[in-house]
Amino acid sequence: MRTRSRIAALAAAVGLAAGALVALPAPPAEAHGGLTLPATRTYACYLDGIAGGLGGNVDPTNPVCRDALNEGGNYAFYNWFGNLISNAGGRHREIIPDGKLCGPTASFDSFNAVSEHWPTTTLQSGADITFQYNAWAPHPGTWYQYITKDNWNPNTPLAWDDLEPVPFDQVTDPPLRQGGPEGAEYYWDAELPVKSGRHIIYSIWQRSDSPEAFYNCSDVVFEGSTNPGPPDTQAPTAPGTPTVGTITGNSAQLSWTAATDNTAVTSYTVHNATTDAVLATTPNTSATVTGLSPNTQYEVYVVAHDAAGNNSPASANRTFTTGSPPENPCVVDYQTPNPWSGGFTGQVSVFNDSHTPVNGWTLEWDFTNGEVATNGWNSTLTQTGASVSVKNAAWNAVIPHHGSVSFGFNANAPAGPKVPTDFRLNGTTCTVE
Repeated sequence: MRTRSRIAALAAAVGLAAGALVALPAPPAEAHGGLTLPATRTYACYLDGIAGGLGGNVDPTNPVCRDALNEGGNYAFYNWFGNLISNAGGRHREIIPDGKLCGPTASFDSFNAVSEHWPTTTLQSGADITFQYNAWAPHPGTWYQYITKDNWNPNTPLAWDDLEPVPFDQVTDPPLRQGGPEGAEYYWDAELPVKSGRHIIYSIWQRSDSPEAFYNCSDVVFEGSTNPGPPDTQAPTAPGTPTVGTITGNSAQLSWTAATDNTAVTSYTVHNATTDAVLATTPNTSATVTGLSPNTQYEVYVVAHDAAGNNSPASANRTFTTGSPPENPCVVDYQTPNPWSGGFTGQVSVFNDSHTPVNGWTLEWDFTNGEVATNGWNSTLTQTGASVSVKNAAWNAVIPHHGSVSFGFNANAPAGPKVPTDFRLNGTTCTVE
């Protein structure tokens, strides 16, 4: 467990930014999302990083993903769904310069790098596809899918003129379903353009209820004839039996031997052998299954898929047992740096002492001296009686492993403030520093 000085230093770094927001209105709630099929660069590198890391750390094995981590840090990996401009308002070509299409803000700039090593999704030229777009925070809007021209130069940063002038696919308010590789997802059917070799699918999601827009670069390789014959009906072979790597209380790393196909395998799904539920989807031959229960036996199998929608036979099953839950994985630092007669300002930092990022959080506690919160920032705070519930804002939903988030509030306290002793993060008791 860390010392108080360590969490205080972390809290101070975040608190400086939080303090600057005290006098400002809270930012509007933001949507988040990104393509998981075909995988956007940020999502593909996140999967590669998780597969190469231990217990939720990102440690990419792909060389350009590793360069992106070294250059830009892990923010874009854990927030792969947040590649956005909040005030775009349809002005995409006006506000995004050539060379910055894949990462139009500083947090994602490293994903503009020119490299032949970006992870790719293999697609069938001219085939039908079901796009899968993670809906971390659903909102209405229109999605536009562009493709690079036949003569584009992959050895230069992506420019607007590298894209075909009109999108090959456009959809407004597509349906939403549960069970995607990262939770709820938008999905819709489209026809891929007739292309060959390496290309970039550039997707823009422009919200209709906000000027916010999201940007995705998906690196793809088109296979198959540009004058396709009979439809592909041959399924891939079964993948190899999964092997188990690092196991924690709520996750397990799995890997398997690749399946083969007459054209190409595009993705794999990991299934719970008891329920057949999909536990993970990946274009790679490894995946980290998360959201598992501690001290529980699981049996899983893997299925391969190709671009034509053919599914392989299931691999042989693999059984494993998860470990014990971490002890007190969260630590709370609760400060009242600005008390006054009848009230105070509270500043709270929540530190994630586990090896797994917390994606979406609620911190709860009970006031013990008659305190009543009046307003907060960097979070959504509600109070019923003495019980307080604080939920993440859209922009600080992820608490990285061994990282922290901070928020603040003002409160009335006729009898003066006291430090609560029972904090709970997503229902788990926290240590109080």
